Amino acid sequence: MPKKKTILVAPLHWGLGHATRCVPIIRALLAHNFNVLLASDGGALLLLQKEFPELESIELPSYNIKYPKKGSQFKWKILLKLPQIKKTMEAEKRIVKQLVKAGKIQGIISDNRFGVRNKAVPSAFITHQLNVLTGSTTAFTSKMHQRIIKKFDVCWVPDVEDAIINLSGKLGHLKQPRFPIKYIGILSRMEKKEAQKTTDILVLLSGPEPQRTILEEMLKKCLKKSEKKIVMVCGIVESEQKWTDFENIKMVNFMKSDELENAINQSEIVISRSGYTTIMDLTVLEKKAFFIPTPGQYEQEYLAKRLKNLGIVPSCKQEKFELKKLDQIKVYKGLKTMAHQPVNYSELFALFERE
Repeated sequence: MPKKKTILVAPLHWGLGHATRCVPIIRALLAHNFNVLLASDGGALLLLQKEFPELESIELPSYNIKYPKKGSQFKWKILLKLPQIKKTMEAEKRIVKQLVKAGKIQGIISDNRFGVRNKAVPSAFITHQLNVLTGSTTAFTSKMHQRIIKKFDVCWVPDVEDAIINLSGKLGHLKQPRFPIKYIGILSRMEKKEAQKTTDILVLLSGPEPQRTILEEMLKKCLKKSEKKIVMVCGIVESEQKWTDFENIKMVNFMKSDELENAINQSEIVISRSGYTTIMDLTVLEKKAFFIPTPGQYEQEYLAKRLKNLGIVPSCKQEKFELKKLDQIKVYKGLKTMAHQPVNYSELFALFERE
């Protein structure tokens, strides 16, 4: 019998979305008789280690992207960080080169980690952002991102190809792509289950600091006036799970996939950022939600606005949120699975079968 191939799966650590959307891919790789080597840093790596304690993992250098307190400065902060991002990419490339040379990996799946690739083995890049929105610099940032994607064998976009009914809008759809793109469908580690509703409002916090904490404090202040049953998942992965009470709110630092799936299925409505992975999860679970995009993150602002204009999910700016805004949810359709075809993993993984 041929020796099992090992695939390196490396999500970006920027909030937890990149790591969580790799969970179904890792499960599928294992089911298709591949070995998996996990690679990331910070909370993203910790999350994957908790989900797959039996798998080997390595730590990659951190991109160290922090959000400014003022969202409007975010773009310039990132542009100033470009030299450091380039340095991290070079460090990633060196680590991957050593792994390939030592015969430890035979394929690569990089979720938005630019330097995790090597010409000697098949490499796939996962992103829903073929266009990177940054206001006046969108053309520049999109071109730069596409130039990096081009260096991989294929780009996997977690969305449907349909130009009109899709989740990512102009982020994930190019008029004339210049590199191989494969639309792999909606990617989620969750499954919709009929469950008795035990929570009125489920709050899912995520994303980089300090904005994660700013939103947590603001929502605690607003929601403590409510009579409803509220659970807040703080999105801080630590070695132990900790539950605490704040007034009428039950708070937990993090949940593993199966717990979170139950919590969302058992909730009436969800309040969260409009991060793409969260949107995919809530679509598969067909939830009613309210979005508060991360200030200054054009992509989240665009996704929230698009879903609001389509009459699917209401949203507002962080500083404008108040309890009564949740009443708007009733008149919106809520997220429903669009032509939800299961991801064809055999077809995707054919990439790694080539000699």
